[in-house]
Amino acid sequence: MTLKRRQFLFLSSLSGLGLGFLAKMLLNQNAENADVNSAITFNLALEPTIAKSSPIAPILRFVSVADTGTGAQGQYAVAKAMTQYRRQNSYDFVLLAGDNIYNNGEIEKISAVFERPYQPLLKQGVKFHACLGNHDIRTANGEPQVRYPGFNMQGRYYTFRRDPVQFFALDTNSNADWKTQLVWLEQELSRSNSSWKIVFGHHPVYSSGHYGVSQTFIKTLAPLFQKYGVQLYINGHDHNYERTRAMNGTTYLVCGAGAGVRPVGRSAWTEYSASQLSFAAFDVYSDRIEISGIDTKNRVFDQGIIQI
Repeated sequence: MTLKRRQFLFLSSLSGLGLGFLAKMLLNQNAENADVNSAITFNLALEPTIAKSSPIAPILRFVSVADTGTGAQGQYAVAKAMTQYRRQNSYDFVLLAGDNIYNNGEIEKISAVFERPYQPLLKQGVKFHACLGNHDIRTANGEPQVRYPGFNMQGRYYTFRRDPVQFFALDTNSNADWKTQLVWLEQELSRSNSSWKIVFGHHPVYSSGHYGVSQTFIKTLAPLFQKYGVQLYINGHDHNYERTRAMNGTTYLVCGAGAGVRPVGRSAWTEYSASQLSFAAFDVYSDRIEISGIDTKNRVFDQGIIQI
């Protein structure tokens, strides 16, 4: 069929309009997709890492902190975070891994450096299980702290059980009765039928912080941990946070940033290290322990899992 010139021009104009309309639609769609993609990227980038409760409740939950006893702003900040964390993630005890009273372990400071900073937790019935740090033994070799009811110490070294975990507190100071203590530790570990065994003391075995590794503890404690299946050792002394990979079945955790911090590096065994005010939280299940490093804004900056 032959088209007249006027019909051809008319149809051409319609085609142009159609193409223009189609092009506009495609541009608008691309722009909308770009906006959606931008929004997704933005939301992912700002997704909060605030500590929150798991949909599956653990068998046991507790927290740990160390090098706390200053009564200063840093301690209060961590104590506040521990209180806020408990509102959504209930726990009823804290492992306090030494240097509970600065600078010289004076028990007369207990109100300023322990009872007031942790008053909200203590009022809620949260118990603290402490061990002695190097600053704590400067007054009467730490005996007033051993007798202080709020630290729930059953001696300079002791054990207690919260199913399915048995805890072993050590006096890791250089003047400790190591001959007796090591015999006691091996006896208690050998008798334990707990699924989980956790040891805590003040001084590190492995650390990338100021004090570094302890060759003495690598020779004396680490073999016992391996022999009797200790899955976790918790300590302070270095004012930072550091979690190691499992070494011969044991993970080593430094959580000494309870009131102040020092720089920390990384070593071959390091899974995560950070120089920031913090505490550690532990969710215990039948087949694993989930560890979270939590800062003063209740943000989880580290997560690790210990398999049974």
